[in-house]
Amino acid sequence: MADRSPDGPSLTHIDARGEARMVDVSDKDATERTATAEGRVVMSPATLELIVSGNAKKGDVLGTARIAGIMAAKRTSELIPLCHPLALSKVTVDIATDAALPGCIVSATVKVTGPTGVEMEALTAVSVACLTIYDMIKAAERGVRIEGIHLTEKIGGKSGHYRA
Repeated sequence: MADRSPDGPSLTHIDARGEARMVDVSDKDATERTATAEGRVVMSPATLELIVSGNAKKGDVLGTARIAGIMAAKRTSELIPLCHPLALSKVTVDIATDAALPGCIVSATVKVTGPTGVEMEALTAVSVACLTIYDMIKAAERGVRIEGIHLTEKIGGKSGHYRA
């Protein structure tokens, strides 16, 4: 939990001298915690059709992106310097194609029983899945956009339930 100053909450990863630090979670109870994040990959209808039809040159775009997102969630502490390594109990990455966008909507849910939350793992899973989609279709379209990566829900921990 963030320390509170008279001006509101403070940053938990900054110590009294203003230096970055890993938060000490050793006194926190291990509880069930879940986080869900979402993002979008926006492209032309023609590029989306390559994905849907399975004709992308690099192969199964959505399957590859799903696996990349799961792998990324498991390695979040290696990518984000002050994240705790966590023994994740669940990672799901779902990708829906949306002709109205046009593009893909990527969602990741991560679960753990531990002393700290999994928001960063869910956000990392979505980010890497979106980047993988981009990588696999960039030969067909360079103007693809990754947009709106955000936390949609967090359950558990002292701060309770959050829904965007």
